[in-house]
Amino acid sequence: MRPISDQPSPESHKKKTAASDAKAAAAAADSLLGRKSSFSSLASALQPYFSLHNPRTWLVLAVISVQILILFMARSVPLPLSFPHARHHFPAPMTAARLPSSSSAAAAAASASPADPPSTDSDQCGSGKIYVYELPSFFNLEILKQCDNLNPWSSRCDALANQGFGQPAAGRLAGIVPEKLAPAWFWTDQFVSEMIFHNRILKHGCRTMEPKSAAAFYIPFYAGLAVGKYLWSNSSAKERDRHCGMMLRWVRDQEPYKRSNGWDHFITMGRITWDFRRSKDDDWGSSCIYMAGMRNMTRLLIERNPWDYFDVGVPYPTGFHPPVRDHVRGRPRPALFCFAGAKRGAIRNDFRGLLLSQCRNESDACRVVDCAGRGDSFTRRSIFDCMVAGSIPVFFWRRTAYYQYEWFLPGEPGSYSVFIDRREVENGASIRKVLERYSEEDVRRMRERVIEHIPKFVYALPEEGLGSVKDAFDVAIDGVLRRFKEQEEWGFKWR
Repeated sequence: MRPISDQPSPESHKKKTAASDAKAAAAAADSLLGRKSSFSSLASALQPYFSLHNPRTWLVLAVISVQILILFMARSVPLPLSFPHARHHFPAPMTAARLPSSSSAAAAAASASPADPPSTDSDQCGSGKIYVYELPSFFNLEILKQCDNLNPWSSRCDALANQGFGQPAAGRLAGIVPEKLAPAWFWTDQFVSEMIFHNRILKHGCRTMEPKSAAAFYIPFYAGLAVGKYLWSNSSAKERDRHCGMMLRWVRDQEPYKRSNGWDHFITMGRITWDFRRSKDDDWGSSCIYMAGMRNMTRLLIERNPWDYFDVGVPYPTGFHPPVRDHVRGRPRPALFCFAGAKRGAIRNDFRGLLLSQCRNESDACRVVDCAGRGDSFTRRSIFDCMVAGSIPVFFWRRTAYYQYEWFLPGEPGSYSVFIDRREVENGASIRKVLERYSEEDVRRMRERVIEHIPKFVYALPEEGLGSVKDAFDVAIDGVLRRFKEQEEWGFKWR
């Protein structure tokens, strides 16, 4: 696992120039002199009618003076910021077609039809509306056009098809999964949340085309896809930072950002947070999160830094997108526990190897699914694959889930999962013995808790949705709007 990078130092405030200070002082002096002059004129006008030795005269003058001061203060309050008139159309959703070349993908994207304008429900939008920036296509669509070259091993065009859900998997799963569930399976890549969120938010019921009426501003930049191209090649720090740096220069020039300094802006970054936290040029990843302008933005990531308030963990996209959840009840589960994974021979004291060994030594109670999951961080997509299948997860690090996905998981960890400290396992504790302490009723209750939350773990197909039930996307958007509303109410913001 990669080490945690240091936190960025706060951005320094820009200093005002001496010339600006002088102008401000002159303006203040002129204003003060003007107010004194107005007061003197008023006293002269009233002198024939009131004696300055009469207490009532001073009372009247005091009241009038207060009214004059209020008038001048009202005139000094700045008018609301004006925005350029928004275009009255919705841009086409982003997608990559299943095509053999990037030029064909570009043609398919160009022919995509605009999203239907969503209908706004005033009750639904009680926490505010969302404005989606129309970024230059360089930051999203142009990246998709290069789907053949987004990693050094193979084309990613298939993985980015179907609005990010990938190609249907039903044909390859015949006889493996129930026939009625096969259409809900896709070859969904774990790093496509940027596309999924962009396509869904374009049709969100609380999307507005008027920035002045928005409480939240979404930046549809494909940060993970942009940097992923350079992570395993001999690339420079400048290449890995290029897209993010250009995006931030564009966003910081927009009026909504200037007004809030990014506090009401949010973005989806489709990789783990450590891929965007490079401290030194020779380190892994990009330095996007540490760049000027990112400090106050809320960032939706599949793995967050638990000590960064602006990082929000969202579920990994899984390959299963079921419209219902009844499929997991009543399924035969002959094994007490299961291990899905493979050894990491290059890692010293590989914990996966230890788990695999225990599972194989308890073959009458444990089933081994030999597969090599991608990545070496605290979280895994298999966390959500497990729960979507109705299984009770067993964790060995609290950071794997409890400190990651608070908006999506039950508040009581013991109500749906088992925690075994990894150090106990390393010291010889038997996983089987720990799990056998749970009664059948305990298991039934915990599994039911998992099943209740399945909708919050999956990203529904846009055409089908989950009806009145909210999926992972809905939960994330509701959480962002709630967070921004609370920030305004609590008033804790720095510049």
